Amino acid sequence: MGMITSLFARKMVDAAGPGIDNRALLGLAGLDYDAPWDPKVMIHDTVYYDVLEGINQQTDVTELPLRGGASMRCDDYGALGLAWKAAPTLMGSYSRVERYARLWTNVVEYELRQTDHGTLFILHRSGPRRLGMRLSNEANLASAVSLSRQVCPVPFAPDEVHFRHAPPATLQYHEAYFDCPVHFNSDFDALLVSSEALSQTNILGDEGITRFLLSHLDVELDKIGKSETLEGKTKDAIARSLSEGPPRMTNIARGLGMSARSFHRRLSEHGLSFQSLTVATRRELAEGLLRDARYSLAEVAFLTGFSEQSSFTRAFKRWVGYTPASFRKDNSKT
Repeated sequence: MGMITSLFARKMVDAAGPGIDNRALLGLAGLDYDAPWDPKVMIHDTVYYDVLEGINQQTDVTELPLRGGASMRCDDYGALGLAWKAAPTLMGSYSRVERYARLWTNVVEYELRQTDHGTLFILHRSGPRRLGMRLSNEANLASAVSLSRQVCPVPFAPDEVHFRHAPPATLQYHEAYFDCPVHFNSDFDALLVSSEALSQTNILGDEGITRFLLSHLDVELDKIGKSETLEGKTKDAIARSLSEGPPRMTNIARGLGMSARSFHRRLSEHGLSFQSLTVATRRELAEGLLRDARYSLAEVAFLTGFSEQSSFTRAFKRWVGYTPASFRKDNSKT
């Protein structure tokens, strides 16, 4: 299950103002309103969405993600926030978020994508696009704009803002906050930022501090398990889909909140391919199931995405050099 820092829940409840039962709402997430704010305390993403939807039951939330995002400060993000401030340019700041955002949440990833009109800072988040998730996505991009304004030496505004979900009743608050056109029902959740803005020298940019912070962040990133990597998440998604037959890259990419093209490109950046990950997942799953005598060979074939046992037998022999029956027999002897 996805995890998000409790800081976001506290910021959003605080941004909702006095007209809500803030103690009860934070209680939904198991948080004590009077306790010190500790960003290292994590909560489940679905609980965070419950809190946001609870706010919606008590007040109008049209402006909520904008106020919540605007309230974020670089220092709220710890070492990552310091790395954002110390980056030489705004492009460097965005690059750090693209690389290190997993230190704060395992449900959101960011991607920088070059276009003819500037650079898209794309937010990827999979799962049902319930109200809580939509508000969270808006708050995340509003936060990115707020942090940009804190380090940019000139007034900052993205060229465009995009959201995948439907628009609110009025766009006036969003357009006033972002100070640019805001598009809903888009193909992605993203900011479009000009090359000129991204090349601006950060007010507090410092190469020495940046090198120190990045080495620290790399150590923290290494502590995150393999299951949090794109490879791990892809293999998990493939394994879950195999009982329905050979997985299609388009469907897996959609489940991970990406387009097929973006998914393919990101796998390539890691020296991976969808085909090789599919084969590896099928092989590892088959080997595990064959070690469990409760599953017949026909069931193992079905659970690894084969419609016929004979096809599974040929594929398995090609992968490991043994038939499934031989592998099971040899394994049972150890």
